Amino acid sequence: MRRPATALALLLSLAAPAAALVGGAPVARDQGAGRHVVMIVSTRNNICTGTALARDLVLTAAHCVEPPATYRVMADGIAAPGLALASRAVHPRYDAGHYKSGRVTADVALLKLERPLPASVVPAPLAPDRKVAAGDRFTVAGIGSTAHQSETGIGVPRQAALVATGRPGNLQIRLMDPATRDRSAGLGACTGDSGGPAFVESDGRYAVIGVVSWSTGPAGSDGCGGLTGVTPLSLYRGWIAETAKKMGVALGR
Repeated sequence: MRRPATALALLLSLAAPAAALVGGAPVARDQGAGRHVVMIVSTRNNICTGTALARDLVLTAAHCVEPPATYRVMADGIAAPGLALASRAVHPRYDAGHYKSGRVTADVALLKLERPLPASVVPAPLAPDRKVAAGDRFTVAGIGSTAHQSETGIGVPRQAALVATGRPGNLQIRLMDPATRDRSAGLGACTGDSGGPAFVESDGRYAVIGVVSWSTGPAGSDGCGGLTGVTPLSLYRGWIAETAKKMGVALGR
C-alpha cells in the first residue's frame, strides 16, 4: 500500500509520514482525547504527535525520532522552545529501511523528559491487550494539519473516530472513516499526526492501543483521508514497561 507523498517543506524530515487529522475532525481539548497528546518538534524540522504515558514520559513513533537530533515537546502551558529530553529510546527492532519501503516494523519509541508536563496534559494508560477485529472502533488523536499540503491546524489537538478494516493483526491495524470507507476523502491522519495515539474508549476514559505510523488518501492515493495505519502495542508492551522502568518512570494502570 502506498503512503502519502511528503506534503510540506517544513516537515520534510520524515520519509512518507502520516499526515494531520483531516475530514473535519473536531478540536479535542479538556475532556477529549486531545488532553493526552503533545507535539514533538526537532532540529530536523519535523513535527509529530506523542502521547503522555506519565508526567515525564511520552510515547511516539520510532520514525518520528530517528535519526538522532535535538527533540523538544510542546503543549498548552509549555513556553517555547519546549521541554527538553533527558533520554529517548527507539525499539531495537525498528528498521528505518523497512519503514521507508512500506514494510511493517516496530515503529515505537519513548521520550523521557527533563521536566514534568503541565497539568493541562493528562497521562493515558496502556489499553489491555486484546484481539482486534474488522469493524472495531478506535479514536485517533493528533496535532497535525487539517488539509493535505497545508500548514493549517498544526499544533491544535483533534480527534477522529475510525474503524478497523481488512484483517487486523498484532503487526498492523488499518483504520478508515466509517462514513467514506476509503472510497472518498474522509476522517484520517495527516502531516504531523505520526506518533499519535489510537485509543480505545470507555465511559470517556481513553487507553492507548497503538501508534499512528502512516496514512494514505482514498483508495491508496497520495494524501490524507483514506487509510490510517497504526502499529499496535501488543508485541511491544513488555519493552515499553521495561524501558520506562529503566528510565525511572512508573506507568499507571
